[in-house]
Order: sequence, then structure tokens, then C-alpha cells
Amino acid sequence: MRITKRTSIAIRVLMYCSANQGRLVTKSEIAKRCDISESHLAQVINQLAQLEFLTTHRGRNGGITLAHPAQDISIGRVIRQVEVSALPAECFADADNSCSLVNICSLKTALADAAEAFYAHLDKITLKAAMCDNAALAAAFLPVECVIEA
Repeated sequence: MRITKRTSIAIRVLMYCSANQGRLVTKSEIAKRCDISESHLAQVINQLAQLEFLTTHRGRNGGITLAHPAQDISIGRVIRQVEVSALPAECFADADNSCSLVNICSLKTALADAAEAFYAHLDKITLKAAMCDNAALAAAFLPVECVIEA
């Protein structure tokens, strides 16, 4: 399985919010800290809010926060929902499938089983577990203005 750039960004946004619990974080600070374009980031934040992983607050003092505690957010669920259109192989597509072996190839079943095993494993990993006891990762998600350079 391959994680798309969109999903990678989505997970980084959730990790950033988890590392900065207790305050609203802004799109611009995430963009700076994670080196992501603000326009691409805005699309991902919007999707995460629609999927109810994030809560957004508009206005001058607005920002985003996790919509649920980090221990209740499954990495597998995030990937499944953000990657909704990503297919393991061409033969899984209803449209634009040009594989002439689609009706006789047994690899499709094996790929489906492998994809399900991939997600089943990630379903067990929560956002909290991904962040837990990793001081270097938590420090990487401090706002830029809080990082003291040596």
C-alpha cells in the first residue's frame, strides 16, 4: 500500500493538533512547521473537518483542534476515509479499468486481502499511540516561534 501525499499531510495535521492540545492551532503555523503550502493544507483541513476529525473555529482568533481525544482517533480510520478513492490496483476500479484479465485473475482477491490486513493493523494504532512517549516528535510540532535555536 502507498500513502498519498494528502493522507501524509492529514496525519501530520492531526499529530500537530495532538501535540498542541489545549489551544487552537492555525493553518499558517502548521504550514510553516510542516513545510506544506497553505492552499494544499486548507483542502486537507477542510476534508478532516468534514470527516469530523477536526473542529474548526473561524474568525480573528480562530484555528483548529481535534474533534475527538487522540486516543479515540484510529490511524487506520483516518487513512481509509482520506484515501477513499485510492485503489490498490487498476482492477479495483469500476471505470477506467483496461485490464483484460480482470475476470480471470486471482491476484485481485490477494490484493484485497492484503489491503484489509494493512488497514486492520492500522486500525489498532491510535493518534495518541503514534505520539506517545516520543519527545523528539512532540518537539518537532512546537510552533516555530517556540523553537529555540542553539
